[in-house]
Amino acid sequence: MRIPLLVLALPLAVAAQSLSDFEKKVTGFTLPNGMHFIVVQRPSAPVVSMHTYVNVGSVDDPKGQTGMAHMFEHMAFKGTPRIGTRNGAAEKAALAEVERIYDQLEQERRKGRAASQARLADLEKTLRAAIEKANSFVEPNEFDRIIEESGGVGLNASTGMDATEYYYSLPSNRIELWFLMESQRFLNPVLREFYKERDVVREERRMRIESSPQGKLVEALISVAFSAHPYRNMPGGWASDIENLRARDAVPFYRNYYTPGNITIGIAGDVDPARIKALAARYFGPLPPGPLPDPVVTVEPPQEGERRVTIETAAQPLMLIGYKTPAETHPDSPAIDVLSLILSGGRTSLMYREMVQDKKIALAAQTQPDFPDGKYPGLFLVFLVPAMGHSLEENEKAAYAIIERLQKEPVDAATLNRVKTQIRAGLVRRLASNSGLAAQLPAYHVAYGDWRKLFTAIEDIDKVTAEDVQRVAKTYLTKNRRTVAHTVAPEGGAK
Repeated sequence: MRIPLLVLALPLAVAAQSLSDFEKKVTGFTLPNGMHFIVVQRPSAPVVSMHTYVNVGSVDDPKGQTGMAHMFEHMAFKGTPRIGTRNGAAEKAALAEVERIYDQLEQERRKGRAASQARLADLEKTLRAAIEKANSFVEPNEFDRIIEESGGVGLNASTGMDATEYYYSLPSNRIELWFLMESQRFLNPVLREFYKERDVVREERRMRIESSPQGKLVEALISVAFSAHPYRNMPGGWASDIENLRARDAVPFYRNYYTPGNITIGIAGDVDPARIKALAARYFGPLPPGPLPDPVVTVEPPQEGERRVTIETAAQPLMLIGYKTPAETHPDSPAIDVLSLILSGGRTSLMYREMVQDKKIALAAQTQPDFPDGKYPGLFLVFLVPAMGHSLEENEKAAYAIIERLQKEPVDAATLNRVKTQIRAGLVRRLASNSGLAAQLPAYHVAYGDWRKLFTAIEDIDKVTAEDVQRVAKTYLTKNRRTVAHTVAPEGGAK
């Protein structure tokens, strides 16, 4: 887990807590079934934030089922056998009938040209009626309503390449409600409204990628940069996969990846660690243990030359440049993080000052050191948006010139120290937030096996030298590791 590069202006009087001081407030424990908890006691206000970090993301989507991790995230808000239904027994039977009819429909479709069009039409009509009947038993949004009526805020979830995360905050005297609700939705998930939600996920893809020049460009970049590794698949999934996802396939996905040993929970706020441990045993202890899922074993083969891809669009010209870089746990990661901020960390960064402020050839020139995520080797991303009257080619050339200068000359001490201060300031900001702590500690625990890496990572940053920055720039930001994706105006269209 690389340190999030938040460039934040904080008062100089604010100082980061030392690891030894912070450790006194942290209690970590693991249930017999393997689920791990990290509890931070912060009694300054009667609130508490909870963050469930599941070590599964779109990189783990089964073949032909891209988007499944995202689908299950949606399903986790649908409730339990008791919450979210008007008649649990009748709904269960109706959901089973939906799957039975869907099996018949797929069986007929597999016949290809020999399939009976009349039977297909009849089965499709019957399936729609069965889905409508099953959905009639749903009590919409009951899971959300219970939490919000108890003072819950920030209820949400996200599915990334590497992880799925669920989070919200409550008044501290309602903490047991969180244990009840969170444990039940993972102990007894009900895949209600699966096909309705599948349409929602499909629409999200249409909005974020198919209708977005930037989304299409990102998808083009990663699908070309990665020829083998599943980082080549967007978190939302491919359209045809989404349209064919089945509720029956979500069950084995859940059993494989939502095993207790694959879940880490962060809790920060006004809580008693002893009570949290007792509640965890009571509510999460019943989750049956299981083997940890297999990691992704596909290794991206070495890239042997620059790759380029274009997307036709009449929209604002855009360019993405991705350089192959190692995973977040690699010893070079701290220097790569520092390099990223030197290039685009605010108004004093090289790219902003030269390309946006001085030459005025770019509206934006930004970098990200771990795209699309960091568990596996990924990309150092450069994002360029040319200003009016200036071309992508001009911006690309200017960006390469800045990178080449860093490769030839060590960065000056003042710039290096400024960047390190920015990273340290970001840590201070995150330590001031219950929700930030509850999110960061599980992520670092999963990535490094120890949440303390959140603090020691700062020490790694402090050790980065100008020579280290120069070395990683020369090692990783090279033409043979580079993939370039950019837009072009349609032939004959407006520029």
